Amino acid sequence: MTSHPFRLTVLGSATPYARVDNPCSGYLVSSGDTRIWVDAGSGTLAQLQWHTRLEDLDAIWISHLHADHSADLLTAYYAFLFADVRLTAPIPLYGPPGIADRLAHFLTNTSTRSPVESAYDIHELHDGHQVQVGELTLTSRAVAHGIPAFALRAESGDRSLAYSGDTAPCASLTELAAGCDVLLCEAESAEAPTEGEPVHHTPEEAGETASAARAARLIVTHIGPSLTTQQALARASSRYDGPVDYATSGAVFTIR
Repeated sequence: MTSHPFRLTVLGSATPYARVDNPCSGYLVSSGDTRIWVDAGSGTLAQLQWHTRLEDLDAIWISHLHADHSADLLTAYYAFLFADVRLTAPIPLYGPPGIADRLAHFLTNTSTRSPVESAYDIHELHDGHQVQVGELTLTSRAVAHGIPAFALRAESGDRSLAYSGDTAPCASLTELAAGCDVLLCEAESAEAPTEGEPVHHTPEEAGETASAARAARLIVTHIGPSLTTQQALARASSRYDGPVDYATSGAVFTIR
């Protein structure tokens, strides 16, 4: 059994830009004294500090490099190196291939490359990547988003949280989420595209993924601007018989 509370704190869930009352995608996943910042969309750095000091983070995990999931890594870099945050070592950062150069390209202002590795101990994700961070086991799977992108399963004892990141429905997400206690799944699209490859879930597809994975609970997140929360919840519930919640900014969910 899990010895400490295992929690998901929603820092933000807006897309494609931060709203007055809702930053972009970002979450704090914690178990006991272990704290992991999962996705760092615009506005989430500020919200994170309501719940933990930055120097108390154990790791950062980034699903993909779209700005609404990663932009606050840039301002966090200044906090870690040039402000009042005191790190004893660079913070472990798990993210898609190329994340180091992507950050450095934006942050470099002279002919000298910005020392992103002084702030971040960077580890590139791959399909099936697994790491133990404190009390949490993190497993990543490659998913279908048109660019390198990953979903996450975080486990603490016998409890499990699966997070889709941004992705169309795909077998790797369903496999990763199999039997999880909570599936945090994006529901960005009002309708599936009629042309081209899909890169997001509709609410119905989020419900179908939760059903196929036999998830005990579904939390929909990253709802697109053409959907209301109520519409997304109702549509997801039409394809999934378990409890369905919305990732409201500031909400805290205990994984049981």
